[in-house]
Amino acid sequence: MGGRKLIDTVYKGFEQGPIRPPSEAGSLLIRITRNCPWNRCTFCPVYKGSDFSLRPVEHVLEDINTVHRYVLEIRKSVEKTGKISPVDIKKMVEVEGEYDRVALNAALQWVSNGMGSIFLQDANSLIIKPERLITILTHLQKCFPWVQRVTSYARSHTIARISDENLSLIATAGLNRIHIGMESGSDKVLATVKKGVDKKTQIIAGLKVKKAGMELSEYVMPGLGGAALSREHAIETADALNKINPDFIRLRTLAIPDHVELFGKYRTGEFRKLNGLETAAELLTFLERLDGITSSLKSDHILNLFEDLEGKFPEDKGKMVGIVSDFLNMSPTDQVTYQVGRRMGMFRGIKDMDDSGRREQVEEICNRNSITPENVDPVIDEMMKRFI
Repeated sequence: MGGRKLIDTVYKGFEQGPIRPPSEAGSLLIRITRNCPWNRCTFCPVYKGSDFSLRPVEHVLEDINTVHRYVLEIRKSVEKTGKISPVDIKKMVEVEGEYDRVALNAALQWVSNGMGSIFLQDANSLIIKPERLITILTHLQKCFPWVQRVTSYARSHTIARISDENLSLIATAGLNRIHIGMESGSDKVLATVKKGVDKKTQIIAGLKVKKAGMELSEYVMPGLGGAALSREHAIETADALNKINPDFIRLRTLAIPDHVELFGKYRTGEFRKLNGLETAAELLTFLERLDGITSSLKSDHILNLFEDLEGKFPEDKGKMVGIVSDFLNMSPTDQVTYQVGRRMGMFRGIKDMDDSGRREQVEEICNRNSITPENVDPVIDEMMKRFI
């Protein structure tokens, strides 16, 4: 486990980390920490081989100041010409022939996306001392008072150790949404994949976030229990979420690239990965067990089998259960067609099968490559690795 290392002494320019949630695609990315302080999860391909470190608050503030200056210049250019011209902007922000290209690109992208949200990187920004985080958040509010949402990843283990008072102060300073990778509510699954947290702590952390007045987005990983723990994974995860009632439940289906620790157990057969039908069956059990909540479910990732599987509980539960049930009730041939079409990006959901042109195109690909119900699983596994 990486410690809370503060290794920088010289500011080297604006930084951005490697990932952010799909829902933060239009956000300005402000990097507070580097990599992940836990970094032991057997399914995760990110940050491996990289040490965790804290960025000095002064460096983060300098990042914010640089982007702020560029945003103001971009706004001036737009007011003058009615459009964003990267070439003109570059000339305007150059100081003695030098400028921060990364910061300028971040500013241009952010302006293009409406400047409504900011995401704090990397994997667990709340690990820094609350007073330091509040300093950063306060400066963000000062520079960008129009921003509607400031968001961060956080580990349940970290949240559980922050006092309610400090969480409330952090929320008041501007952090209003937290993404937590719950992955599973099963203690057996969590221990097997070295998540470093148990179900009880996941629930405590989720409730603390909600008590502080911040929106809570919990990520769930269908398939993480493998064949052996599939049903327990579905039931225990639903139970944990029922107790928390997060604002958002986001699905992120398990994929196992060759370079993660879990791949070793997958290769030897110790971990049997669910195929598409088994994952759908697990998902159905999970959805049926969600009860007494007002969460919105999102399936906003290419790894998920049903991108259109979304809605709000309780009113849309029947619709979401029906989507998965319809797939499970398809003929084996249609199930193959849908899975291949989905992994090719041609289908978002089952209703796209009604498009005869796209359907025939996928069927032709299946026929040409001899993809059948008997051999579709390894084909799908290889296709999913492209999206990790």
